[in-house]
This record gives sequence, C-alpha cells and structure tokens, in this order.
Amino acid sequence: MSAKPVILVTGADLAAPARELLAGYELVFAGATPDEDSIVALCERHQPVAILLRYGRIPARVMDASRALRVVSKHGTGIDTIDLAAAQARGIAVRAAAGANADAVAEHAWAMILACAKDLVTLDARMRAGFWDKATHKSLELGGKTLGVVGLGAIGRRVAAIGRAMGMHVLAHDPIVTEAPEGVELLPLADVLARSLVLSLNCPLTESNRHMIDRASLATMPRGAILVNTGRGGLIDDEALREALASGHLRAAGLDAFTPEPLKGEHAWRDVKRTILTPHVGGVSEDAYVKMGVGAARNILAVLEPAAAAA
Repeated sequence: MSAKPVILVTGADLAAPARELLAGYELVFAGATPDEDSIVALCERHQPVAILLRYGRIPARVMDASRALRVVSKHGTGIDTIDLAAAQARGIAVRAAAGANADAVAEHAWAMILACAKDLVTLDARMRAGFWDKATHKSLELGGKTLGVVGLGAIGRRVAAIGRAMGMHVLAHDPIVTEAPEGVELLPLADVLARSLVLSLNCPLTESNRHMIDRASLATMPRGAILVNTGRGGLIDDEALREALASGHLRAAGLDAFTPEPLKGEHAWRDVKRTILTPHVGGVSEDAYVKMGVGAARNILAVLEPAAAAA
C-alpha cells in the first residue's frame, strides 16, 4: 500500500497538467476501457480516496469496494455512468468537468451536420469507386434554414452560435433554461421538432428524456431533416430512427453516441445508409483532453482539500 492516498484513474493515461495537480497522490491507472470487475478489484486492492472516471461505469458495487472513497470525478461532462443515488446514500461526492469539452463537441456536431448536408461521405466513396456525380448531385444549403438545439448548456450554446453565424434560424429546448442567448428562440420540444430541418441533441441522458426521439416525435419532423446526436445514445429509439432513415423521412443522421457502447462487429448500424458514425469521440481533442483532465483533477482537490482548492 502506498504512503500517499490513491486516486484510481479508469483509463490508461491522464494529461500532464492534471498529473501535476495531483502530485500529492498516487495515481493508479486501470488501463484502456476497464470492465467493472477490474475496477472493483483495483478499488479493493488500493482503497482509493477518489476515482477519476474516464471509461467504464461506477455502480454501488464499485463504491463499496473502497472504504476510503470520497469522490468520483468525471473526465468530461456526462455522469449517467455513475449511480448517483448510490453515491448520495454513501456520502460520496460526484463531480463533472462542466464545459471542458464544449468546444470540441460543438465542432464535432457541426462537422456531422455539414457532412450530412453535403453528402460528403457518399460523394467520397463514389469518387473512390470511379464516379463523377456533378451532374446529378444536389446538397442541402443551410443558410435560412431552421436549426433546433436540444440542450442549452455550454455545448448547445456553441452549436446555436455557429448556426446563427451561418444565417440559420435557431430554436432551442431546455427544460431548466429560462432565458436563451440573443437570436435563439426557446420553445417546447414539440415545436422545436416540428420546425427544425436540422436537429442537434446536446443534452445529458435522464430518465425523463430517455427515447425522447421516438417514432411519434420523428414523424413530426420535416421530411428531409437531419438529426445529429453528440449527447447520449439513450436519447433516441434506435429502431425508430433506422425506420425514418430507410423510409426517406430523414435525409441523414450523424451519431456519436449509441446504446450500447462500444459498437463492435456486426452491430445494427453497420449497414444503415445515410448515416455518419463516430465512436463517441466528439469531446476528444488535444485541447479537450487537457481541459477535461485538469477539470477532473481540480474537482477532486475541491472535495479532498477544500481549503487548499479555495486558496
């Protein structure tokens, strides 16, 4: 057992500035994408005072494996992989690095929107197959069209700002936001869905919004709409989305989050046309990697050393 208190990092690495902030602790790395059993085993062995969560899930079983555990700090913003009720019952703090990857995710959402609107993936594949589709191709122009943003946190506000800069009408829905940025109209979800030719999901997953995008809601969207999800896979009824794409009701979808994750092998999305799939990397950039690590480290110190963190 180390003389220093232990922090378990559920990943293989951590940005150097974050390591420097946590120099007073021994960092134990669980390796790339650790499973629950390995996290439990490491907690039992090292009794960490904190878990810096990069990959995996933190249910009650993991929390109970370390009697010393005081805080679970997410290397990012989404905390749906942590059993919040269990943490509260055990007096374990849960923290997220809010806004640390907002720029990266917003840029990724817009990369997907533009790729869908311009059919970039299809055109690239056709070019490589020897075709020249200039006479038949027509892409979607976004200026003057309506963008719907679901979730007006740090990411959603950036997505909305880019939409405004491109000359789009921007609508938004967020059940906890009472005032929208200038030029953004805050509306009920049903109205946003009915009017948006481009819909960007930028909200966390909760029990109240699970499968908020289902057959009924998709049917209300304009024909030829684009749906992009850089939030959580559980926001969408996958089968309903595949049906909407197959029927042509939706023009395209860009997906960076799935249920379950990771997708491997013969997964259900592999052969679905008019989709762009990325492995939940919207928040992964060189800058975000540092900002998320530093944010997670500071959140740990704020719990373990509140006086020093406030100084």
